[in-house]
Amino acid sequence: TVINIQTDTVVPDHIVWSLFNTLFFNTCCLGFVAFAFSVKSRDRKMVGDVIGARSYASTAKCLNIWAVVLGLLVILGIIITVVIITSGVLR
Repeated sequence: TVINIQTDTVVPDHIVWSLFNTLFFNTCCLGFVAFAFSVKSRDRKMVGDVIGARSYASTAKCLNIWAVVLGLLVILGIIITVVIITSGVLR
């Protein structure tokens, strides 16, 4: 039996990044949706559908970027709110 592995099937599926976003930056469930697209990308890659895998990976990457940006904005907003409240500026 000969197994032919093509070198052009190297498509990053961003599954680790999506899992990190699911656990820590899950703003508006974007991390979970990105994780779902990453799993779909990995499944397409295993089947040999490189075009489908790239499409799902691209969507997962975009969702991961938005999850990180929105997550950081939320954290920054919370920090600013806490600083304003504890400093007594609003009194």
